[in-house]
Amino acid sequence: MPTRRAVRLIERLQGFLVAILLVPVGRRLVSTVRQRRLARITGDRPAAAPGAAGAGDGEAAEVPRRRFLAQLTMGAAAVVAGLLGVPFAGFVFAPGRRLGRQWRPVGDVAAFAVGRTVKVNYLDPAPLPWAGFAAETAAWLRREGDSQFVAFTIYCTHTGCPVRWEDGADLFMCPCHGGAFYRDGTVAAGPPPIPLTRYPVRVRDGVVEIETAPIPGQSPS
Repeated sequence: MPTRRAVRLIERLQGFLVAILLVPVGRRLVSTVRQRRLARITGDRPAAAPGAAGAGDGEAAEVPRRRFLAQLTMGAAAVVAGLLGVPFAGFVFAPGRRLGRQWRPVGDVAAFAVGRTVKVNYLDPAPLPWAGFAAETAAWLRREGDSQFVAFTIYCTHTGCPVRWEDGADLFMCPCHGGAFYRDGTVAAGPPPIPLTRYPVRVRDGVVEIETAPIPGQSPS
């Protein structure tokens, strides 16, 4: 989970962005209001040609109204842009944060048959408040003994496409560019340059736990 310091930093960044975007608009609005009040007090109006007073008054009133609505729209757009920009900034800079090791439970030992390779889901080591369903990630897990397990990333080491396990071929297969990996994660065929990343696994109080990485496919060690 994000630390309180990280959450406060994101909130401050959000306020800073909104302030930067709204200050110029606010100044324009204040200036417009002051000019209109001054015009009412002093009675200053542009001279109008005879016979065109009515049309001139209507146009003079319409221009400030349009300007005000335009500035109001710009202010609303600035607020929306600021609110959307903060999650984007968090997505860009969050992987660079220094995170501790995170162990995630994936199920009881008895739920996994010896020799079977199954996909397990778990919570990301650093889920962001707005991540939603994207806060979950996965790994391929195989039980090799009574308490011996091995886990691999689900992402191909070529371009990051998710790999699938094929029981019949006893291989991890990548559907994007034909990459293939043996059951131990080493490259069998295709363009992947390195083996699949392996995650540390432990059994604690009868529960299997995987040590996760801040960036999918990256070794936590």
